[in-house]
Amino acid sequence: MRRWAPSGALAANVEITSASVQRGDVIQIGGQPCRVADLFQLPGEAKRLLFESGELLTMHSRTRLVALRMLRRR
Repeated sequence: MRRWAPSGALAANVEITSASVQRGDVIQIGGQPCRVADLFQLPGEAKRLLFESGELLTMHSRTRLVALRMLRRR
């Protein structure tokens, strides 16, 4: 299994919701960084996140989390 490691690219902490979460976002859960590999839309604006490690997390419409997001250069 490949672990996430910072690469020197610019990154920022952003607050995310089920509407704004993106593939590649890194969310710290239980002290472990988990990178979002895929997203599945659920009823009621909820989303199920699949992490690279295989774990799942359901974000409801009111869930707010802080994620590390790699910034794209323009």
